[in-house]
Amino acid sequence: MSEIPKRYKACVYDEPGKISTKIVTLDTPEPGPGEVLINLTHSGVCHSDLSVMQNTFPVPYPTQPGQVGGHEGVGKVVKLGPGSETSTVKVGDRVGVKWVYGTCGRCPQCMAGADALCQEVKISGYYTPGTFQQYCVGPVNYVTPIPDGLSSADAAPMLCAGMTTYAGLRKSKAKSGEWVVISGAGGGLGHIACQLASGGMALRVIGIDAPSKKQVVMNCGAEHFIDVTAHDDTSIEEEVRKMTGGFGASAVLVCTSSHKAYAQALDLLRFDGTLVCIGVPEGAPQPMAKSFAGKLLSKQANACAVLVGTRKDAIECLDFAARGIVRAHIKTEKMEKLTEVSDEPVMNFPRQIR
Repeated sequence: MSEIPKRYKACVYDEPGKISTKIVTLDTPEPGPGEVLINLTHSGVCHSDLSVMQNTFPVPYPTQPGQVGGHEGVGKVVKLGPGSETSTVKVGDRVGVKWVYGTCGRCPQCMAGADALCQEVKISGYYTPGTFQQYCVGPVNYVTPIPDGLSSADAAPMLCAGMTTYAGLRKSKAKSGEWVVISGAGGGLGHIACQLASGGMALRVIGIDAPSKKQVVMNCGAEHFIDVTAHDDTSIEEEVRKMTGGFGASAVLVCTSSHKAYAQALDLLRFDGTLVCIGVPEGAPQPMAKSFAGKLLSKQANACAVLVGTRKDAIECLDFAARGIVRAHIKTEKMEKLTEVSDEPVMNFPRQIR
């Protein structure tokens, strides 16, 4: 293990509200009680990072200048804090840092396994230093072990996009052989959801997205593709019913931030089907169009939401990745190019910085 430097490089949001980052030099932190120091080598760049950077999420506080962003970090443990010596995490282990940096472990939400809803939750890259840096500390009881044989670059997107769509598929209660619709199927969340659904859970997938995403969606395991630009709400429902034998889908996962996608979702469900809300709309809140009580009653429809998966979801999703069932489409760049990566017209797939 190489010597730990006294100072290191980090990438911060220097002008929150704009797409702008800056490389700075920080003092290397000491891990406190129950913490570990991690030398990060890779971090995913998620669309949520862009939202935090630009203050477009309906979050309770504005992003502060100097915030170290990022929440899909992978690296090696280089030092244990006091009290961490008895844990299963050892110096040299590869671990991941997720969107949820840490929880209290004692509130009703934590006791129920709802990590992201913890009353004292800390979010990586939002009022807690994130993963766009070379070193960070993390709670020894909340960092995620990375399986042997899975590269750090491939592991990073599983720590948010992977575990969240995996949690959504599980909450949908769709059974093997049943149809699921994935809206935004060619995006960062969606292309992973297609692979998990088809390859990991034996579900039959209909992907909805722009025509440029068709080949990606089909390559990721979808049986059918619907060009969202070629249909209105009525014809897209007709297409889904035609593809599912006239019944509709057992679940619709909305993996995009589009209000229109949410408005269409209930129409695509079969009786007792489940709408899974995953994509977070930006800007001023809007009610979900067409969510009429009569429509819900007539279909006995269900609705659920997944803000992010739990630590258990992360471990299980990484196992799928380690076995080759799911792999994110990634592009790796140096930390210095974070602003350029964030300013790309559409963040189609998870990006990496290192």
